[in-house]
Amino acid sequence: MQKILFADRDKLEAHALFLGEAIDLQAAPSQFDLVFSPEDRLVPPQENRLANLPLMVRVGEAGSAILFGYGAAVLFGLDSTAAEADFLPKLSALVSDTFAFPESETAELHLNFTGTERVRDGYILLQEFSLERLQIVAAVLAKTVVLAHYERSLAKVFDQMEPFAASLQHQNGTRRQGRELLRQLGSTLLVQNKIVGRVEIIDKPEVLWEAPELENFYLRLENEYEIRERHLALERKLELVSRTAETVLEFMQHRTSLRVEWYIVILIVAEILLSLYDIFLNP
Repeated sequence: MQKILFADRDKLEAHALFLGEAIDLQAAPSQFDLVFSPEDRLVPPQENRLANLPLMVRVGEAGSAILFGYGAAVLFGLDSTAAEADFLPKLSALVSDTFAFPESETAELHLNFTGTERVRDGYILLQEFSLERLQIVAAVLAKTVVLAHYERSLAKVFDQMEPFAASLQHQNGTRRQGRELLRQLGSTLLVQNKIVGRVEIIDKPEVLWEAPELENFYLRLENEYEIRERHLALERKLELVSRTAETVLEFMQHRTSLRVEWYIVILIVAEILLSLYDIFLNP
């Protein structure tokens, strides 16, 4: 039997945030109690934890949050700015390598008892605010903010690639430019490991193993937010970045090798001139 949340409401706001590189979900239960308990009162863990995979906890008197180890959090029912502003600093204690400007996505959930569960007119329609349905919504929104973050990061790298490529065409690209570009490219290539190994963008959420009847709803949400299409586009850009990094390395190695060859030629010519000097001018 699915657990129903927010039974007294017919609409609900979900706010997804990509806060940092990781959220420590292995913190001691007492720490979770202290951070997430209503009005900071110490309560038994079972009253605060609503689910474990992914971790879902109560926030204040009426809200809840689903936390993902890769750094995303999705908040439900925190309709006031003050409630969210009070919660996020407490959560930040569990976040490592926080982002200065976290990517965010907001969605409004409406109850729709008879129709198909889907997105319509910008609203996510649900038959009920069950724990499993909120977990599915959170999984999709979390993937959305992760994709948006890395899409923005890749856009900056492409902005740097274009002028450097133009400078190479005119043979005036500096080694400093090359090193800086390679540093950016190297950090960008780590994205592939994160979105595939940690975020598992194209994998279905584990909750579907326990609630397979919600798979169609998940697929509709995934399609609405273009998760697979954006992931494929990101993979293609990462492949282009990888090829660019290899090309830049080969070019820089070629220029270095050519420069070394010229140094050798100059040294040989100098040695020949010195030998001729000794033979003809300094017998």
